[in-house]
Amino acid sequence: MFDINALLNSLPYMGKGMLGIFVVTSLIVLVVNALNNIPEKKENKNREEK
Repeated sequence: MFDINALLNSLPYMGKGMLGIFVVTSLIVLVVNALNNIPEKKENKNREEK
């Protein structure tokens, strides 16, 4: 009913999938943070000029 060998054989695939999800999520977070910081610097320059 429950095949332990099938579970053990599928662990590397599940690990690679979870690692891929972690990497993609990390990249999205980094890109969003970078995009949030770019306009902030421009706004600070505009405020200093006034």
